[in-house]
Amino acid sequence: EPVLAFDDVSFAYTPGEPVLRGLSFSAREGEKIALVGESGGGKSTIVNLLLGLYPLVDGTLTICGRNLTDLSVEELRASTGVVFQEPALFSGTVHENIAYGKPNATREEVIDVAKRASAHDFIMRFKDGYDTVIGERGLRLSGGQRQRVAVARAMLKDAPILILDEATSALDTKAERAVQAGLDELMKDRTTIMIAHRMSSIRGVDEILFIEGGKVVERGDHDALMKEDGRYARFVNLYHEANEWRIDG
Repeated sequence: EPVLAFDDVSFAYTPGEPVLRGLSFSAREGEKIALVGESGGGKSTIVNLLLGLYPLVDGTLTICGRNLTDLSVEELRASTGVVFQEPALFSGTVHENIAYGKPNATREEVIDVAKRASAHDFIMRFKDGYDTVIGERGLRLSGGQRQRVAVARAMLKDAPILILDEATSALDTKAERAVQAGLDELMKDRTTIMIAHRMSSIRGVDEILFIEGGKVVERGDHDALMKEDGRYARFVNLYHEANEWRIDG
């Protein structure tokens, strides 16, 4: 049984202007799926529905075997962990920010996930270590440091479904490597849905879904889709020329 499944889902923010049109796909336990396509195709809307930010009107969305409409907001949030391009950190200590998904976490648990997220070393360089107060919106941390705190938080929460919205796209190469190491650890054995804007972030995914006009128009792994020479291949070649999608490592 899939961990999550969209079945003929249509959705419009404004009546008469559908963003998703009969979208269907599923993800099994531990499967990693990348959503790729031009902006405006519906990728972010898929994530918004998974997070319960908007009510589902047409079609069915099941999460961990239960219909979305039967889940409370709390149950839905408990089943999903997120790492976004701009992680939401709040003014508080590093420990509090990591423990946000599991408030009763011990210091040992927090340190363990920070190590696995490649965050422990830079945290220990702060004068107050884990008790260092992060300024408003995490402004005392660099982009790469903020992302590693967000990765550690998602690890500690340990939800069965992980949602990544291009978690490394705003980082330079060195910071990206450190964050990617944490993400690789976080994605292990977890069902992952990622919105990908870069080639480097889709290596190792099980399936790529090319989203266009609110539906899945192509699906497969990178090599198979490049051989098809369809929309995905054109998209990759176009972005490769623009050097936005880096094919590296």
